[in-house]
Amino acid sequence: MKIYAVGGAVRDRLLGLPVNDHDWVVVGASTEQMLALGYTPVGRDFPVFLHPQTKQEYALARTERKSAPGYRGFTVHADPSVTLEDDLRRRDLTINAMAEASDGTLVDPFGGRGDLADGVLRHVSEAFAEDPVRILRLARFAARWPHFAVAPATAVLCARMVADGEVDALVPERVWQELSRGLMEARPSRMFDVLRECGALARVLPEVDRLWGVPQPVEHHPEVDTGVHLMMVLDTAARLATPLPVRYACLVHDLGKGSTPREKWPRHVGHEVRGAKLAAALAERLRVPGPCRELGDVVAREHGHIHRSAVLGAAATLRLLERCDALRRPERFEQALLACECDARGRLGREDAPYPPRERLAAALRVVQAVDATAVAQSAIDGGASGPAIGDAVRRARMQALASVLAVQPTNAPA
Repeated sequence: MKIYAVGGAVRDRLLGLPVNDHDWVVVGASTEQMLALGYTPVGRDFPVFLHPQTKQEYALARTERKSAPGYRGFTVHADPSVTLEDDLRRRDLTINAMAEASDGTLVDPFGGRGDLADGVLRHVSEAFAEDPVRILRLARFAARWPHFAVAPATAVLCARMVADGEVDALVPERVWQELSRGLMEARPSRMFDVLRECGALARVLPEVDRLWGVPQPVEHHPEVDTGVHLMMVLDTAARLATPLPVRYACLVHDLGKGSTPREKWPRHVGHEVRGAKLAAALAERLRVPGPCRELGDVVAREHGHIHRSAVLGAAATLRLLERCDALRRPERFEQALLACECDARGRLGREDAPYPPRERLAAALRVVQAVDATAVAQSAIDGGASGPAIGDAVRRARMQALASVLAVQPTNAPA
């Protein structure tokens, strides 16, 4: 019985990165031996155990055989005869198919260390083609290390998997898991580049894929192409270290432009309403968590109004705050403003431009919050008001407060 550190822990140590998670493979042992040593079984589909003291995961060396479509369609074989190399061969990329013995000896049968040094993402074997999730993982690693190149043979293999329909078997939970992690990497655009190049993006996120080739007004978008703009927005969101809901909102903010009739190009009148519907459908399909789904809806609907808010008077500004539910959800509204800033700065030559609407609307919200709604309502009641008239009195007080501080300015705001 021998135990090896495997996968990401070995890879990250070789890269000089912090090692946060440890995975272990046990060679030459049976389930009965692991139980006798006090390990707790936790794997439903795979022979995985928790160490009795550290509670880290230890998996028996195993092989897999494809038995049905999709990432779940595998028959797993694990017994003491399975070698370490057998186990490593079933892994996705060479950089993840290395192991380290207890004495520090590196076991690298597939050249992972060389690919790390050369900056190459390469599949280990043809077994890569049996699991469509591996395309998503490949794209995510490309976003994590944007200087790494996908090996040509691996790119060809991914395209073949798409053509064979393997990607169509992906389940929503796994798509969202990898997409959300990829959005949080150093350069999210690389994930979409890899998915587009092999054709997977059109199958997994067709609403996003159709944005490439759609032009926008050059006066607002020097980069012109909507898909190119979207990638710049996502990379801006990463550069500003935004949280996941903001990055997801950036992803879906312009989906409506992909549904603009060609004869209307490059203008996209009404794309916000169309985009909100597409974003809602995408969120439903992928079972996107509430905070991401809700922020995506707000930003898809309102980013144009937020960009142009400098020309809004008190009444229109208050209506914008109300549509965004800013009084009840101020933290979410701040995230919406941050997503809009990423949108405005995700344009050729405007990466470091200031974004005044963010501070203006944040200040407007503070003014509205400072109005004592309870006192205003009580005063209205004392004056004989009832029902909707009480709410109208509160709104008037808020508009008056805004009117005293808002300066309406001409603007050439981004679209």
